[in-house]
Amino acid sequence: MSNFISAVKAFAADENGVTAIEYGLIAALVGVAVIGGATALGGKLSKLFSDIGTKVGVTVA
Repeated sequence: MSNFISAVKAFAADENGVTAIEYGLIAALVGVAVIGGATALGGKLSKLFSDIGTKVGVTVA
């Protein structure tokens, strides 16, 4: 029985899984920020390049 108790104590003290979850959450948050930024700037960049193409004389499809 003491082996079981010591195994449970070792499992509760192990923080490797918690660290992996934290890194996963940080990566997901960075991904959401990148997607949000690309979405917010996407229309503006498209208009900017269209305007530049028009000024240069290139037909934008």
